[in-house]
Amino acid sequence: MLTNAVISGAKPREKPFKLRDGGGLYLLITPTGKRWWRLRFRVHGKERMLSLGVFPEVKLAEARELRDEARRDLRKGVDLSAKRRIERLAGGDTFEAIAREWFEKFSTTWAPGYSSKVIRRLEICVFPWIGKMPISQIKAPDLLSCLRRIEARGKLGTAHRALQVCGRVFRYAVATGRAERDPSGDLRGALPPKQEKHHASFTDPNRLAGLLRAIDAYDGSTVVRHALRLAPMVFVRPGELRAAEWKEFNLDAGEWRIGAERMKMRVQHIVPLSRQAVAILREMEPVTGTGRFVFPSPRTAKRPLSDNGMLAALRRMGFEQGVLTVHGFRSTASTLLNEQGWHPDAIERQLAHSERDGVRAAYNYAEYLPERRKMMQFWSDYLDNLRAGKTDMPVKPSA
Repeated sequence: MLTNAVISGAKPREKPFKLRDGGGLYLLITPTGKRWWRLRFRVHGKERMLSLGVFPEVKLAEARELRDEARRDLRKGVDLSAKRRIERLAGGDTFEAIAREWFEKFSTTWAPGYSSKVIRRLEICVFPWIGKMPISQIKAPDLLSCLRRIEARGKLGTAHRALQVCGRVFRYAVATGRAERDPSGDLRGALPPKQEKHHASFTDPNRLAGLLRAIDAYDGSTVVRHALRLAPMVFVRPGELRAAEWKEFNLDAGEWRIGAERMKMRVQHIVPLSRQAVAILREMEPVTGTGRFVFPSPRTAKRPLSDNGMLAALRRMGFEQGVLTVHGFRSTASTLLNEQGWHPDAIERQLAHSERDGVRAAYNYAEYLPERRKMMQFWSDYLDNLRAGKTDMPVKPSA
C-alpha cells in the first residue's frame, strides 16, 4: 500500500516506473517527474488500462475512490462508459497534456528554431480540435478531420508535418501506457501527396558566374560579403554557416567540424575546406577571430548573423525572390557535381542529408571523406574558373 510520504519521496529515473497500491491501482512516474495514476483491470480476459489523473491534483485518497468506483461499474458490466466518466472526473490523459509532456522530454535536444515550430504547429493546428480529447479515445477519423482543416487553408505541407508530429505523440502515449495504439498509421494515403519545394538556385554556369562576380563586388558589410563568398564553396545550410564558431575550425588541417547539436539531423558533420575557403576564413580572423562567431551580428558579437543578413544582400544585388536563395547554393552544388560524375553518396554525405539508419549516420559522418576532400577542392577550383569567365567544367580527378 502506498503512502503520501512514499509518493513524495520517489525520485524520477531514466525510464518510467510504477509504484503499486493494490487492486490494480498504481502511480506511473516518468523521467520528467510527472506522476500519473493508472488502473489495470481485465474485461473478458483482456487487460485494459484507465487513466485516473495526475498526482498531486488527484491525491492518493481520491485515486483509491476512483479505483473503487471503477471496479463497482465493471462488476455491473460497464466498460467504456465507466472509462469516459472517470476520465472526465479526473481530467484524463488528453492529447494536449501528453503532447506537452512529450515535447518537454524530447525538445531539449532539438535546434531552437525547429523546437518552436513544432510546439507552435501543435498549438495552432491541432490542440484546438483534439487537444482536450482523451488520447486513448482519438480515432483515425478524428485526426483526419483536424488535418483536413489545415489542408483546406492551402497548407498541405503543414498538414503532413502535423500528421508526423501527432504520430510521434501517439507512439509516446503507447510506450508510456496511456494509449493502446497509434491511429496516425491508419491515415497513410489519406492526404494528397505534398509537392516538394525546391529552393531557387542557379545551375546555368553563366548565371552562376554572374552571381559570383556580384558577390565579390558587394560593397556592404564585410561580414556578410565573406559569408556569401564562403557559402557556395561549402554549401552547408544557411543556419549552419551563419552560426559558425571559430572553435569548430582547424584551418591548418583544412577542416570544419560542426557539432551534432547544430545539425538538422543531429549528427556531427565534417566540411573539408578548400584552399580558397581557408583563405576567406584567414581574412576573417583579424575581423572577428577574437569572438565566438565567425559571422557575428552587426548589432552584437554575442549573436550570429541574422536569417535575413545574407538574403537581404542578395536582394540588394538584384537577385529577386523566387530567383535565388542562400539555401539554393546547395542545389547548385548538388546538380553540377552529379553532372560531373562525382559519387552520389559522397555528394549526399557532404550535403548532410538524412540517413535512414540514425545509428549508422552517427558512426559514419566521416564516410567518403577522402573523395569529399578532392570534391570540395575541385568545386572551389570550378567556381574560380567561372569568375574568370571559363564556363567549362574542369576534368574530375581520377580516384
